[in-house]
Amino acid sequence: MDRAALDVALELGVPCGGWCPSGRLAEDGPLKGIYPLKETPSKSYAQRTEWNVRDSDGTLVLHRGSLSGGTAYTVELAKENNKPCLVIDLSTSPSQKLFDWVRLHRICILNVAGPRESGSPGIYGEACSFLLKAFSE
Repeated sequence: MDRAALDVALELGVPCGGWCPSGRLAEDGPLKGIYPLKETPSKSYAQRTEWNVRDSDGTLVLHRGSLSGGTAYTVELAKENNKPCLVIDLSTSPSQKLFDWVRLHRICILNVAGPRESGSPGIYGEACSFLLKAFSE
């Protein structure tokens, strides 16, 4: 999911960044250098998630169905860190909800999270469409 947000940001010329595991570890191999990410000291996805939540003003979670695994962990971390967290089910929520939330919480640095493509086939494309529509309006 974070890759969808990075790809959309790069396409639209929106500044982006954040953390990735040491070695630029990703499910499908090392992340390409086009993504302006800093590496955590550890190869742990959990540390990457913790640092992205910590260093953002708020977290947007895009998903379908129930939350589980790392996606649920992200929401838990946002709550523990008293950070605003907006959870959007891509099958039901309009993009206007995102802008209202961003304005309400004065979000400047947005962390975007959600399930991996392997666990939620098609989610990358849905997230890209949602984010492109939301940030192009």
